[in-house]
Amino acid sequence: MLLICYPKCSTCKKAQKWLDEKGISYDYRDIKIDNPSRGELAEWYAASGKPLRKFFNTSGMLYRDMGLKDKLGNMTDDEMLDLLATDGMLVKRPLVIDDGGVLIGFREAEWEDMLCRK
Repeated sequence: MLLICYPKCSTCKKAQKWLDEKGISYDYRDIKIDNPSRGELAEWYAASGKPLRKFFNTSGMLYRDMGLKDKLGNMTDDEMLDLLATDGMLVKRPLVIDDGGVLIGFREAEWEDMLCRK
């Protein structure tokens, strides 16, 4: 399992603590240092079953500075994937990539369903 986080993100810290308390092992990846590639993002998007817009960090400063709230509706999936691949700070986190699927953001009930009921 791969956990993709930003070390300064309080939600990421909370998610990491939750995994540790559950004894769930994971590989950690700092999204700021190792931004997901377009290919990875496309693969995760396909596996997630969620709209691509869910992969955007809508509370981030970069998202707001770029005015993406008003632009995403007019963008194709290819354009959104290209944009997400430019900067890890645009990507919603934490991300969990596992054989069971992809989790975007930390919602404890979703994490429990996917990671603890195998």
